This record gives sequence, structure tokens and C-alpha cells, in this order.
Amino acid sequence: MSDCPIQQPPAVPDSNEVPIDESTPPVQPIIIGAGRGKRLGAMTDDRPKCYMHVGYRPIIDWTLDAFASAGMPTPVFIGGYQIDRIRGDYAHLTYCHNRDWQNNNILESLMHARDHMEHGFVCAYSDILFRDTIVREALNHPGDIVLCVDTHWRDRYLHRSEHPEGDAEKALIQDDRVTRISRDIASDLADGEYIGVARFSPDGAAQFCEHYDRVRASFAGRPWREAPVFEKAYLILLFQEMLERGVDMHMVVTDGRYMEIDTEEDLALANDVWIRKFDDRG
Repeated sequence: MSDCPIQQPPAVPDSNEVPIDESTPPVQPIIIGAGRGKRLGAMTDDRPKCYMHVGYRPIIDWTLDAFASAGMPTPVFIGGYQIDRIRGDYAHLTYCHNRDWQNNNILESLMHARDHMEHGFVCAYSDILFRDTIVREALNHPGDIVLCVDTHWRDRYLHRSEHPEGDAEKALIQDDRVTRISRDIASDLADGEYIGVARFSPDGAAQFCEHYDRVRASFAGRPWREAPVFEKAYLILLFQEMLERGVDMHMVVTDGRYMEIDTEEDLALANDVWIRKFDDRG
């Protein structure tokens, strides 16, 4: 299913990073980046979506820095569209190849990195900007499955005319527990938006894989929930399935430490808002 090479040795954390318990294998960061990003139009004709520049560097560099600053090891990158270019430019990463990326979606893509999930993992969409602080908070949360949620999500959508609120992966929250996650939640009822970053403990990872296997055994090649076929399912569809089966999911809030790059308008906003907040060149 995948062609992942041997993982590179983990990076050595600096004094500001989350301490790593050397007695257990580290939690593995996984970047889900197989798709092309059609909403960016011609901008992705000759480059992957994660190569879009925000300030002085591409999105992928912001992602790598967030994970490294949180004390995490070298990420796994799940690629598809233009994977050879990314491999050439970022040879130190571990790669899993989603060869059928045009015919599947985020959930199926993530499962190409299954061999790297056993000891726990943090997964992230490749088209988002987020800070190391939110990763640390997810790592330090005692829950087995922790979703990163933007509770002020509608403020960002005020300036996003090309990305409607209906597309947001919205969540209902009680205390710090996620009770529902769906694009179909009415905007005025949603407590937040899932940003595309989630942390799984070893037990959480095992539950995730168990529910994936169960659903896939019954629905491979068939419609499932809102997906036309199981292989086209979004990640949040399995999250919702798990919630309905009684699996606990917790959340930490982004508190302004997140932006999504889905359209040219989003890219322009990031080059204004994100850079004013987080340009760290000195």
C-alpha cells in the first residue's frame, strides 16, 4: 500500500521544546499532502500546494518548523501529486506514496502511513499554518485522541468570500470533549472548526485503526456516510463514526494560531495577517 523508507533519526530538541521521554518511542508527526489543491487554480500547475509561499518560505517549512519546535522527530510526508519534487527538495523526510491520490481522499491517504502510527502520532493537513504551541498543548493533553479546534473560526470567515462556512469541518464541544464533528452543523450552532491537526496516543491510534478496518471491511467501494464511496471519505467522517461508537475525543483551542490556505484569497490573507503576527525573522 505504501513505500515508506526507513525513518530518519529524530531531531535533537532545544531547550524550549517539549522534553522527550527516551524510554518510549516518540510520537510521530505525519503530514497529509497527497492532493493537488484545485481551488488554487493555475498556481498548483507546476508545484505542490504546500509550496505556496507565506512570507519568505513555503507552507511546508512553516509546518516542519512547528513540529521541530514542539520537540517532535522528523515527519512522515504522505505524498501523491508531484511527490518526486518534494522528495528531491526535502530528502530528510520519510515518505509514503499515495499512488491513487486522484481517486481517494484524506482518510485513505492518511492510512498510507499506518506503519508509523503504533507509538502515537500527530497528523496535520499540508495546507494549513499552525504554531508549535498548539502542538505542544495537544501532546500534553491527557486524552487519547485530541483534536485542535479554532473556537473563533467565524472571525476568519468574515474575509473569506471564496470559502463558504458550509465547507468548514465544524465541531460541537462540551467542556473539552468533542461531541459531534461535521460540515453539516449549522454555523450558528458550531462551537469551533477542526483545523486539521490531531494527536493520537498509542491507544488512540489503535482505536483509530480498529474503526477504520471495521468500516472499510463493510464499505470499501461503496457509499459511506456523506462520501460517494468509502475511499473518497474525509477524515472527519471516521471521527464522527468513532464518536457515535462511544470513543472519547478531546480538544485544545488554537487561540489565533492557525490559518488555512485553500484559495488565492486565503493565500493573500495569510501573507497579510499571518506574517504580521508571526514573521520571526527578527
